[in-house]
Amino acid sequence: MTSESVTEGHPDKIADQIADAILDDILSKDPHARVACEVLVTTGLVCIVGEITTECYSEFSKIARNTILEIGYDDPEYGFEGNTCAVMVSIDEQSPDIARGVNVGGAGDQGMMFGFAVRETQQLMPAPIMLAHGLVRRLAEARKTRILPFLRPDGKSQVTLEYEDNRPVRADSVIVSCQHAPDVKPQELEEAVREEVIKRVVPASLLDARTRYFINPTGRFVTGGPVADAGMSGRKIIVDTYGGWGHHGGGSFSGKDPTKVDRSASYMARYIAKNIVAAGLADKCEVHLAYAIGVAEPVCLKVDTFGTGRLDNGALLALIGEMFDLTPTGIIEHLKLRRPIYRQTAAYGHFGRQEPGFTWELTDRAEELRERAGLKGPVPGPVGF
Repeated sequence: MTSESVTEGHPDKIADQIADAILDDILSKDPHARVACEVLVTTGLVCIVGEITTECYSEFSKIARNTILEIGYDDPEYGFEGNTCAVMVSIDEQSPDIARGVNVGGAGDQGMMFGFAVRETQQLMPAPIMLAHGLVRRLAEARKTRILPFLRPDGKSQVTLEYEDNRPVRADSVIVSCQHAPDVKPQELEEAVREEVIKRVVPASLLDARTRYFINPTGRFVTGGPVADAGMSGRKIIVDTYGGWGHHGGGSFSGKDPTKVDRSASYMARYIAKNIVAAGLADKCEVHLAYAIGVAEPVCLKVDTFGTGRLDNGALLALIGEMFDLTPTGIIEHLKLRRPIYRQTAAYGHFGRQEPGFTWELTDRAEELRERAGLKGPVPGPVGF
């Protein structure tokens, strides 16, 4: 199985972070604001568009510039720099036809959402996506702390793991593409990235003589960021979720307030799936929700344990229905989603994070699930590395 991730300096992730930084700023002043913000970045230009209904004032241009500078685009040599790029803003209010359904507690749109968990890592996430995220986070750390001073903000990773009996046993290939200064020699970069990035993230138990390494496979990655590739919010939905494991409903997260079930119901589905696996009710679990615009209760609720469940799916569905409020209002209140917590989610994945604010990663319902299911004995631990 292969999963990829991208750095915070990747053009699409720049856009996601700007969108969520705007959302956070507005929610910090108006927790009940309606925000649907989309962002495009390209050479010297940021475009901010969408529908926002709020009583507060938000300095969109300033937020965009600060976000770009914090990511690391602070030098005109990069061709895209926070102080000098142009920022265009075109924002309207939310359609009153949509608002009339949301105002009474209904979903902000129709759609389908999925949550997934697997007993494969400590975070109950698939191993390939967690390793891919780890590699690009380490790239950013090595750049910002000057461990590898030749690195620049853009970059990608990809990890292919070999499995036996549903357990990751070795890394077949590891790919790291990282933007760099023009004067660094390819051999110097390759050796530094292998030692300071790959070997510090991928467990030695997964690396062997047959593991293939691809570090900047074209041999050069000087031109990067929005100069090399235009970025848009919402284009890295698989990076944001489970790296290709499970299903995806298609809706993106960043720039959307929690009345948009694309975001909030996906968080809730992950929360339920993770608690089911944490409770030992299954080794792998996917929860599927679907909503109609303006309607509070989901029109679809499905659970699949892929043959690993200690209960049948019907019994699990009954437990979910008893224990979890799946209305948009119930989800928002339980997960405390009307807070400025979203900028941090916009890079390195929305799931598998053990950081403040990620309420959907808690396993605080696992014990109750286990008791109601009548399970006895210890909960099995992760089966991965």
